[in-house]
Amino acid sequence: MRETASGIRAVVRCDELGTAPYSDDPAGLFRPYLGAGHAATLDRIAAWMTEAGMTARIDAAGNILGRYEGQSPDAPALMIGSHVDSVRDAGRYDGMLGVMLGIEAVAWFAERRRRFPFAIEVIGFGDEEGSRFPVSMLATRAVAGTLAGQDLDLLDADGTSLATALEIFGLDVARLDHAARPREDVLAYVEAHIEQGPVLEAEDRALGVVSAIAAQFRFRATVCGVAGHAGTMAMRLRRDALAAAAEMVLAIERIGGAGTDDLVATVGRMEVRPGVPNVVPGAVEFSIDIRAGTGAVRDRAAEAVRAALAGIAGARQVTLDMELQQDLKATKNDPGLTRLMEQAVQHAMGIAPRTLVSGAGHDAMVMAGLAPMSMLFIRCAGGISHNPAEAVRVEDADLALRAMTDFIERFDARAAASAQQGTQ
Repeated sequence: MRETASGIRAVVRCDELGTAPYSDDPAGLFRPYLGAGHAATLDRIAAWMTEAGMTARIDAAGNILGRYEGQSPDAPALMIGSHVDSVRDAGRYDGMLGVMLGIEAVAWFAERRRRFPFAIEVIGFGDEEGSRFPVSMLATRAVAGTLAGQDLDLLDADGTSLATALEIFGLDVARLDHAARPREDVLAYVEAHIEQGPVLEAEDRALGVVSAIAAQFRFRATVCGVAGHAGTMAMRLRRDALAAAAEMVLAIERIGGAGTDDLVATVGRMEVRPGVPNVVPGAVEFSIDIRAGTGAVRDRAAEAVRAALAGIAGARQVTLDMELQQDLKATKNDPGLTRLMEQAVQHAMGIAPRTLVSGAGHDAMVMAGLAPMSMLFIRCAGGISHNPAEAVRVEDADLALRAMTDFIERFDARAAASAQQGTQ
């Protein structure tokens, strides 16, 4: 007997995709863009999309796309999605739960033989995390049509180029922009995602509504000093790149902690060269991630970081280069869709919804350049994410599915009311 659509099934499917062959790491979950785990995952998702009543395809950027046709062919679509890639040593629900809930929402309507004046498309973006190549949301920006100016001559940590990775996947870097969707094809974009923070759990709420997504800068900092023998180079004569970088990391932490509550600053990756025990480090490369609820707060923090790091470099007689790799503007969710989502969450939970600003970046902030967007947050245990301890409650996933199907009904009713007013 065929199972009925449910949030529980969405969680179970996320769990299935958390192991080999859907991961490139047999000891944990790591699903980088265009890897073997990514390919296996798309095959599995395509089967589930077909089972739910959709046609499935992989676009020019390596995203998986399922389409549930509307009452007429070629109707514009309400798009539901999130990402299928992961960080290294990841949890199972970041991104993937949103894709699975999109499939369950379509299955729910298909079981009831319900079609709408619009199509419903479910998309699993291939590259949100940037865990393989040194930019994030590459595949999302391809769909949104915002790749102009992006350097595509990118290499992963193993020296494999983006062009080669796409070719192995059966795709062509020269056709990456063919994934772009015309604005008239997408009515709105909706994303369900675990909160990746502790607010909903602290307030004993299963669901929340996102009102905005924080602004983000990502830099690559390179510090160059002078390498030398660890046993013969006097301490007072050293130009130690790692010692300078260590002081810089503490300065970044201090600046992030001295700002508003929504300001965060993180160094998450560092490479030391030559990286051997008996040589004073000559060069260090590290990442800087700065986020805030508004662009103004983020920008002031970035200038403070630049000034502090330049001062440290001068005092320690090393050179510093800060290269901007990513600039994501603060994104306000569409007010009309946010109201619909608030109504849907209140109907599902029976209480007034909690609205939150997302400190994490999401595909939705890129898709907002293509279509109006809304986001639904789902409680996660301890607010833990990007970690194998990531966990959700199956009853919360069921409530999320209820809210999503109710949102789609309300979206349909709003469109019908608008069309009726237009004929009067």
